[in-house]
Amino acid sequence: MTSVALRLAPDPRGRQALVLVTLAALLRLVFAAVIPLLPDEAYYWTWSRHLAAGYFDHPPVLALLIRSGTVLLAPAGIGDSPLAVRIGAVAAGWIASVATIGIARRLAGDPAALRAAVIMSVLPLAAAGLILATPDAPVLAAIAAALYFVIAALQSPVNSDESFRWWLAAGFALGIAFCSKYTSIFVPVGVFVAVLARADLRARLREPGPYAACIVATIVFLPVLVWNAHHGWISFAFQVRHGLAAPKGSALLAAWHHEGDFFGGQAGLASPILFVMLAVATARGLSRRVRPERFVLAVVALVSFGFFVYSALRQRVEPNWPAPAYIPAIALLGAIVWGRTGRRWLIAGIALAAALSITIYAQGIAPILPLAPSKDPVARAFGWNEVAEVADSAATAVRTETHAASWLAGDRYQEASELAFHVVPHPVTFATNLGGRANQYDLWPTFPEIAAPGDNLVLVVDETAGVHPAVQALAPHFTSVERGPLVTLRRGAGVIGMRRVWVLRGYRGGWPP
Repeated sequence: MTSVALRLAPDPRGRQALVLVTLAALLRLVFAAVIPLLPDEAYYWTWSRHLAAGYFDHPPVLALLIRSGTVLLAPAGIGDSPLAVRIGAVAAGWIASVATIGIARRLAGDPAALRAAVIMSVLPLAAAGLILATPDAPVLAAIAAALYFVIAALQSPVNSDESFRWWLAAGFALGIAFCSKYTSIFVPVGVFVAVLARADLRARLREPGPYAACIVATIVFLPVLVWNAHHGWISFAFQVRHGLAAPKGSALLAAWHHEGDFFGGQAGLASPILFVMLAVATARGLSRRVRPERFVLAVVALVSFGFFVYSALRQRVEPNWPAPAYIPAIALLGAIVWGRTGRRWLIAGIALAAALSITIYAQGIAPILPLAPSKDPVARAFGWNEVAEVADSAATAVRTETHAASWLAGDRYQEASELAFHVVPHPVTFATNLGGRANQYDLWPTFPEIAAPGDNLVLVVDETAGVHPAVQALAPHFTSVERGPLVTLRRGAGVIGMRRVWVLRGYRGGWPP
């Protein structure tokens, strides 16, 4: 009787897992409030001012999250603060964590959920990536939810009403993932490969649930497809070029260099020990002897990660790009009951990951690492308020002098977006894109389409010897060009970079090709 009572007693580790990931999310929220916006975050914030079903770089969910945060915190007077921009991403990160521990719990109960919660909370990838307003946070949330629903469907009887409902939920979550980041396509690809690979999973192809899930996901994703169709599939084309561009120079040397950077980045974002253990957990999940739901998770992790291993043969892959592969891998790792040696390695990996995450948080508050400011990823968020103040002052002065409208611009989207965010009341800015890559600013009304003859343009560019090439290209279209102030971007005493303000007076029409 006593043993039965013990087995039926609720396991507190499930509740502890939820508390842990919630505390981790609250900690991220604090750092989200105190670190200035990175240039890419400011760029995504500009999207939220022009809501659409798609953008040049990514689908629209991140813009909707940012807009929700700014509207939510507007009554408190902080609607355009870093916290407002990031609060949606932090919430999405919490959802990703909850869904991940839910997957682990379905695999091996509350102890697995607690182990997954600890791993998710200390992983440097989560410590950094689930603070920032980037597409990674919403796509991880949607993928984790989709995988939870898929596992629930696989644990339900074939052709049952329960299974069908779980498949529908998975389809909806997958549609949200598609609307967050296009690389989420590897999740259904991985599920499909897994189902084909095992006879005990192929029965799922004879039930309506998976097909209904595909239909639901397509319906949710349909506005993004329509937007792309109306814009020449520009977003899809950009991502394909971005991920599969041919290497420059020696293909062999490039592959060697890029693969080294790729795996080094993964070891840093997961910690070396946990990265190896996550790989081992995924490899174990590929065994034919494991339950089918573990096999599906392992194949999804392998497909999601393997694509970027291949992509790194051709070009540089950012460390965060394979982040979706970590969701199933963390659940698998949490579900393993290790022996004494394995537990020691797991504890060591968690301790090392926690130390790395603490270092990341500390670096966000004050530079403690021996990095040159120009090489410090966090430092890229600093100094833009000063740049914006100088550029705005120059625009005010030339407006007063000429009695003509004065517009703000950067040659790249980073400068244009930081100007728009930091200059109050957030004016329309332009990216001339004469030296930078194509981006969303090319799809919005450009300076020649809005400006009137005689208008002025205050342009922020990198400091160069002589006249900046973008200024040279624009000079024939204005009556005069004046070198303005030089602004030093600093974090504390460290110099991050230099930006020059140029004042172009009297727009004469036309634009460089």
